[in-house]
Amino acid sequence: MFEAIRKHSKIVMGVLFLLIIPSFVLFGIDGNYFSEKSPTVASVDGKAITQTDWDNAHREQADRLRAQQPGMDSRLLDSPQARYATLERLVRDRVLATAAQRLHLMVSDAQLARELQNIPAIAQLRKPDGSLDTQAYRALVGAQGLTPEGFEAQMRNDLAVAQVMGGVVSTAFATPAESNLGMDALLQRREIQVARFDAASYASKVTVNEADLQAFYQAHPELFRQTEEASIEYVVLDIDAIKQGLTVSEDDLRTYYKENQDRLGTKEERRASHILINAPKDAPAAEREKARKKADELLAQVRKDPASFAEVAKKNSQDPGSAAQGGDLGFFTRDAMVKPFEEAVFSMKKGDISDVVDTDFGYHIIMLTDIKPSKIPSFDELRPKLEAELRQQQAQRKFAEVAETFSNIVYEQPDSLQPVAEKLKLKIQTATGVARTPNPGAEGVLANPRFLDALFSPESLQTKRNTEAVEVGSNEMAAGRITAYQPAETLPFDKAKDRVRSAYVAQKSAEMAQADGAAKLAAWQQAPASATGLAPAITVSRDQAQQQPPRLLDAVLRAPADKLPAWIGVDLGAQGYAVVKLERIVPREAEGEAQQKALQQQYAQAWTQAEALAYYDLLKQRYKAQIKVPRPSADPTEQE
Repeated sequence: MFEAIRKHSKIVMGVLFLLIIPSFVLFGIDGNYFSEKSPTVASVDGKAITQTDWDNAHREQADRLRAQQPGMDSRLLDSPQARYATLERLVRDRVLATAAQRLHLMVSDAQLARELQNIPAIAQLRKPDGSLDTQAYRALVGAQGLTPEGFEAQMRNDLAVAQVMGGVVSTAFATPAESNLGMDALLQRREIQVARFDAASYASKVTVNEADLQAFYQAHPELFRQTEEASIEYVVLDIDAIKQGLTVSEDDLRTYYKENQDRLGTKEERRASHILINAPKDAPAAEREKARKKADELLAQVRKDPASFAEVAKKNSQDPGSAAQGGDLGFFTRDAMVKPFEEAVFSMKKGDISDVVDTDFGYHIIMLTDIKPSKIPSFDELRPKLEAELRQQQAQRKFAEVAETFSNIVYEQPDSLQPVAEKLKLKIQTATGVARTPNPGAEGVLANPRFLDALFSPESLQTKRNTEAVEVGSNEMAAGRITAYQPAETLPFDKAKDRVRSAYVAQKSAEMAQADGAAKLAAWQQAPASATGLAPAITVSRDQAQQQPPRLLDAVLRAPADKLPAWIGVDLGAQGYAVVKLERIVPREAEGEAQQKALQQQYAQAWTQAEALAYYDLLKQRYKAQIKVPRPSADPTEQE
């Protein structure tokens, strides 16, 4: 049969062509022909956000941050917390985009034009006659991989989405009375004395017998359940691993230095002061003429006495940002100012005073006060940086090729990670106590849900073979295998006895401390003079906890203060109990006018943020936004 097929292969191929192609034409090519469907990790308005969407969004975010800060530790970018933050941003963007669509928020051509003009890079493309240099504009947006039409459509969408929250943010306000009331509550200080009844000090008083331990074990089986866990070994392929095997040649380094001198060197900076007389382009001609006449008079004045420039600027300049500093604008490079202003400044000599310069803002008189020439560090000075950058670039280009080799080896030789480790010079790492969900404090691949899912898949558990190569981050892959597996179980009493004893003693110690503390509270409330064991008085506030537990601090600051002194009992859970004597309210320290304004602004910002978050929560409910993956655990070192 197979011989017949070989002899008539052309006929067979033709038949297959006729049978298969029409099915694609009629039904389309589904991505599932080539890859498994990506799981849903979130949804908004009934539309899924898949694992692939999440991975792509995080990769783009990480690549942007790496481009902005090349030295950033990649582990920070690919931590579970960073990945989850990307998912939250993705959901937020979908929610706001849905709201903009449902609310029919539109952006007019005039509004779009105004916003485009507010982008400095586009504003500088204006020709002397006020028209836009379309060729330069096309090149500018083309550098971002967009056409002008695509860029403007994206701008329209962004502006429409901004309107969703803009109505809330722009109308939020707080009066000085509200601000003072809120800040009084936030910054209030209270003088207290504390008596602590620590559970640990009662441990020696707990009587333990076998029957009590057995009863405690039977009543609290969840405390002694051994979770499913595994011992594993794994290898990670990332940019750092590839960089270790790369050698950068001297010729490549010197070529890279020559090609990047402009970027690696410092640009020329100039410092200037100016006097601005406001005269917008659309102002009436008479008004502009009057402003020009005023500028000419001031120009004559400062040219006659250049030393008076700062004083004249203070009295006459209409630039609120620099007038108080005598017109000083500080140091700036090219492309930082509008074109006419920049051309004037970079054509002057130190100490020169320009003619009147006409810009969209009005008429300027400019004095060039200092020049910092550009400086290009030598090759030897930059060598470490050049080598690191070039090695990084070469590793990124090589990653796809090496990743394919990595995937093939772990699949084709599934009984060991040694072959891939030897081939690619990777380190085989081990870990114990690994669970299906990331353990508190887990980092790297051990905190990656996709890697853990692959490890605990039925096939991996049964055969203890290599997992497939799993993409765990941007330019990062991993493969692992289980070496030992412990299924979930409730430990028998004999194995758990020490844990039972510790838990029993801890519970009884806390109960004794709480009972003793509550009794002392009742007695001291009846006879305050009998109170003993109170620590010296301290003053606490929300920003000055004085090393007091959060529960205690919260209870003290929430307690009514209409009748003082007051006695407060605080259950500290496993830590025991505390009795607090609230002595008095300590007035806030007097603030200067500037500090008061800063506090009012801080309160207004917090109020605005609270309103925005409340509105966003409402939108999430309205459009049924849901994240289907658990939030990563907090740092276990952070205690309540």
